[in-house]
Amino acid sequence: MSAQYDVIVVGSGAGGASVAYKLTLAGKRVLLLEKGPFLPRDASTLDVRKVFVEGVFKNRVPWLDSKGRDFVPGEFYNVGGKTKWYGAALFRFRPGEFEAEPDFDLLGWPFGYAELEPYYDEATELLRITTFKNEPQLQALLDKITTADPGWELHPLPLGLSHDIVNHPEEEKHFDGFASPSGLKSDSERNLIDHVLDKPNFKLIAGDPVAALVAAPGDARKIVGVQCADGTTYEANTVVLAAGAMSSPRILQDHLHSSGFALECGDLLGGNFKMHINSAVLGFSPFVDHDVLRKTAVLYNDRFPHSSMQCLGWIDAELLAAQVPPEVPGFVDKLMGKRAIGFWATTEDSSSPENRIISGGPGGRSIMDYSLDRIPHSVKEHHALIDAWIERLLGAGLVGFDKYMGMAGTAHALGSMVTGTDPARSVVDPHGKVHGMESLYVGDGSPLPRASRVNPSLTIYAWGLRLGTHLAAK
Repeated sequence: MSAQYDVIVVGSGAGGASVAYKLTLAGKRVLLLEKGPFLPRDASTLDVRKVFVEGVFKNRVPWLDSKGRDFVPGEFYNVGGKTKWYGAALFRFRPGEFEAEPDFDLLGWPFGYAELEPYYDEATELLRITTFKNEPQLQALLDKITTADPGWELHPLPLGLSHDIVNHPEEEKHFDGFASPSGLKSDSERNLIDHVLDKPNFKLIAGDPVAALVAAPGDARKIVGVQCADGTTYEANTVVLAAGAMSSPRILQDHLHSSGFALECGDLLGGNFKMHINSAVLGFSPFVDHDVLRKTAVLYNDRFPHSSMQCLGWIDAELLAAQVPPEVPGFVDKLMGKRAIGFWATTEDSSSPENRIISGGPGGRSIMDYSLDRIPHSVKEHHALIDAWIERLLGAGLVGFDKYMGMAGTAHALGSMVTGTDPARSVVDPHGKVHGMESLYVGDGSPLPRASRVNPSLTIYAWGLRLGTHLAAK
C-alpha cells in the first residue's frame, strides 16, 4: 500500500506543532496525532481548584522513581501539550550554552547558536514575544535588591503574552500555570496548529494515543507508520516522535524490545534525562502587594552561571492554599496570600547517563530513574542560589521560604534522546534522525543535550521549526 501521509507527527506540543506547521505550509501531507483531547475554551482552565488542587487536566498515570516509589509526573496530555499550561516565558539559549562544559558535566550540541538563530527569529514572530513594564511594587523591590547587590542583573522577561491581558483581570491573575481560554497567551495550538487546521493536506486526531511504531515487513529499522491504542494503523514516509522527553524514548524502547532490534546508541536511549532543578521561593512582606501581572522580570548573577531567578505570577490565598499543608488554617492563607511575592529559581542540571527514562512496556509501570545525587555540581549551585536570594529578600524587608518542586515537576523535561554526530554517543543526528533507524525523527525536547539556565520552550519550538524545514526539503 502507498503511504497515506508524507509525515506523521506524534505529539502536538512545542516541537510537534512546529514540525507539523512547517511541513503543512510546505505542501506535505501531514497527520498530527495527539494522545489527549482538546482543552475546553471556558473558564474551567482558570479555576485554581480544578487546575491545582483536583488536577483535573493533569496526567494521573503513576510512575516509579529511582527508589521504586510511586509518583505521578506533572505531565499534560492535551492538544498543545505543556505549552497550554506554561507561564509563556520564552527565552533563547546563550551561545555558550551550546558548548560542552566538562567541569559541570554538561554535554555540548553538535552545532552552535548560529544554526538555530533563524528559527529562534521565526519562533519569536510566530509567538509574538514581547516584554512588559514591571509594576510599581515589584520594581521597588527589585531596585532594593539590585542596589544592595549589583551582582544581580535585572532583565525584562520575554513573554508570549498579549498586552491586552491587563484588560482581563481573571486571565491576568491566572496565566502562569493556567490555560488561556481567550488565546491571550501564545501556545502551540493557538499560534501554530490553528493556522493550518483547515488546510486540506493537514489532519489532526486528538484523544488517540500512539501505542507502537510500525516497521516495514522484515526490517525493524525502517519505520513506515504508527499504530494507535484503538488498533488503527496510519502509514507515512516519515514518522516524527514529538511526544515529549518522557514519552518519545519509551515509544522507541518498546519498539526495540518487541522487535529484538538493537541500536548502537541503545544504552543511551532514555539516558541523560534532564528537567532542571526548580524551586519556588516565596517572599512575605508586612505590606499588602497590589501588583497583578508580576511575572515580568528575570535576574541573573555571575556567581551562579547556570541559574536564573524569575518572577512568578499572581499569588493569593487560594493559590497559596494549594501549596501548603491542609492543616494550615484558611485565615492564614488569606493573610499571607495578600503579602506573598513569588519567584522561580532554576538551575541547569548536569548530564548523567544514569538519569534516565525507562519504559515499563505494555501495561507496565514506567520509571523515571533520576537522582540529584548524580549531579552534585548542579545541586551545590542551586542551594547557593536559594540562600543568596533569600538573604537579599530579607535585606529588602521580606521573609523568604523555598520549596523544591521535586520529581513531579517535569515541566522542563529534556535530553532523553540527545543529539550528536557520533552514533555511539548520541541517539539522534544533528537533523533529528535516530541513528541506525530509517524514516524516524525526533522533534521535541528529547534531543536537547543542554537545558540552559532558563525555560527551554523557545528552543524546542526552534528545534521543531528547523526539523520541519529539513524534512520539507527532502
